[in-house]
Amino acid sequence: QVQLVESGGGLVQPGGSLRLSCAASGSIFSISAMRWYRQAPGNQREFVAGITSGGNTISPASVKGRFAIARDNAKNTVYLQMNSLKPEDTAVYYCNLPTPGADYWGQGTQVTVSS
Repeated sequence: QVQLVESGGGLVQPGGSLRLSCAASGSIFSISAMRWYRQAPGNQREFVAGITSGGNTISPASVKGRFAIARDNAKNTVYLQMNSLKPEDTAVYYCNLPTPGADYWGQGTQVTVSS
């Protein structure tokens, strides 16, 4: 099995920055494809960033130019750098590892953007 643990969330003012981390352990030896999602109360879970096995990244228009996903295979960790944060970015952020045999999720980390 695979375990994913997110960290780095917290309270930040509008316009501020946070870096989220997702540490993977268990039955994997390196990180290939990885995704970040977020979910606010009353909303559907929303895709916010992805990275392919080849290192290409993708993000939706809502966060483009503000969020960046990166990985460190030596540490089995994926990061989400969030800049120019807005109140509407407030949500629980989850990392996701899709594999042929299972779809793994972390427990989530809360991000609150408020003055």
